[in-house]
Amino acid sequence: MKSAILSIGTELTRGELVNGNAAWLSERLTQAGFTVTEHLVVDDDEARIIDALARLGASVSVVVCTGGLGPTTDDLTTETVARYLGVPMRRDAASLAAIEARFARFGRVMSPSNAKQADFPEAATVLPNPVGTAPGFSVNLAKASASPECRAFFLPGVPREMQHLFQEEVLPRIADLATHTSHQIRFRTFGLPESVVGEKLAGVEAAFPGVILGYRAHFPEIEVKVLATATDAEAAATLADQAAAVVAERLGDVIYTRGTSSIGRVVVDALTARKKTLALAESCTGGLASSLITRERGARAAFLFGTVTYANEAIQAVLAVHAATIAAHGAVSPETAAAMAEGARKVSGADYAVAITGVAGPDGGSDEKPVGTVHFAIASAEGTRTEHRLFRWPNRDMIQTIAAYTALDFIRRAVL
Repeated sequence: MKSAILSIGTELTRGELVNGNAAWLSERLTQAGFTVTEHLVVDDDEARIIDALARLGASVSVVVCTGGLGPTTDDLTTETVARYLGVPMRRDAASLAAIEARFARFGRVMSPSNAKQADFPEAATVLPNPVGTAPGFSVNLAKASASPECRAFFLPGVPREMQHLFQEEVLPRIADLATHTSHQIRFRTFGLPESVVGEKLAGVEAAFPGVILGYRAHFPEIEVKVLATATDAEAAATLADQAAAVVAERLGDVIYTRGTSSIGRVVVDALTARKKTLALAESCTGGLASSLITRERGARAAFLFGTVTYANEAIQAVLAVHAATIAAHGAVSPETAAAMAEGARKVSGADYAVAITGVAGPDGGSDEKPVGTVHFAIASAEGTRTEHRLFRWPNRDMIQTIAAYTALDFIRRAVL
């Protein structure tokens, strides 16, 4: 069953906003059993919106559209849909009351311009929006009765509102259209470049007809998607599992999860399941590793302590690293990293402590310790182990990010 995504907004065509909505919707539609054939982005222009509606309405069975449902003059989507269908607009009393009530809950009076968000093309089905002021709506884009039906759903561009309406209002209405002859399994990996991951998986598709492997590089990790298509859902799931087993065997422990969990989620779950705790001592990453952990629900059960010590004096005062260690080896060294990890473990009482110290750039490097030099240490009851990496990435953000992921990957491997 073919579907398409139409994103409306001049801020998208100008590059002022990244179109994350389309990626999110594509993933959910694919999971639901639809084939997404197109992403289309148009600006807030009536003629171009109408052209897009006409083309998509004749080529796919489901269109999910985002954007242009706001209260300002450049929000043209609803009026343009009515004009395309050749029907008048009508005001929905229930939607207007809901918008007024939402403003009242925040102690405000609704602006007159918000009233237009309660106007819809005649015969449209209103999709109530309990998390925002803009309701969505749906219509059949096929204007001629003899044409195949094309269900079109128009949702707000605000991601939180769009996601809520799609899950609660759109999916239940299109579930009956899905063919359910495909099944997808996802792996998230860290530690190998995309080219090497692809080389390791060469021949998998040939060995499993009906399977397509997809790769998504999202720095600093690579996602591998195993999509199987068969005669029915059960056969597709079986085929996907068989191919996924080969993928898992070939990639080994560079796979940090099967599914969509973040590396922080995996670390928190691994520590919690084993009733172990963690402390982090960061320098060049500036607290990024701690942030990857603490953004996860339930992190409190596993994460005891996190510190960012940039100055040598702070490393000494907070983590009890001896001045002589830093003087002899430098702040960026395996010896200092080990002392930082041991100090963090002693201060916090955690089962594991990891330290990160390095040169993230763009300055501060030397011939001996160039930009991208990072030392790691992990301390536990079994002792302290150090690792060294030279990350030759072009900017500070990338070096900090891959260093933080590397630290969490060390923890993952140690715990598991």
